[in-house]
Amino acid sequence: MLKNKVTFKILFLLIICDIFETAIHFFFKKSALAQSSKAIVDIASALDFLKATFGSPYLWLGLFFVVAVFIIWSMVLTKIDLSVAVPIASFSYILIPLVSIIFLHEQITVLRWLGVFLVLIGVIFVSLSSKERLEQAK
Repeated sequence: MLKNKVTFKILFLLIICDIFETAIHFFFKKSALAQSSKAIVDIASALDFLKATFGSPYLWLGLFFVVAVFIIWSMVLTKIDLSVAVPIASFSYILIPLVSIIFLHEQITVLRWLGVFLVLIGVIFVSLSSKERLEQAK
């Protein structure tokens, strides 16, 4: 089913989705890091781990953004095709490594950046094929 063209509003919502998706990964990582020193060796330690995890404000922030992305993404998908939306909403491939470097002080190797670049090239090809399909449908 062919949906409407990508408008500025839809593009804005897709960018918000990418930013929120990046926030999801960041907050889940922060939640996991807060529990990384806890060893799970028995049921009691597993329950302590779960209690601490569910008590983490980072986990709840991440879940808030999951719900927000679900709502925004659902709105977007009522307006454009999935095969068009997903490639456009791929800024997180760049945002997540950047957030990881800046806020988590992770090291991103040249090889990993090359992988990100190749994924983005693939996204461009998919986007171009979607655009070609739209033009053929006219």
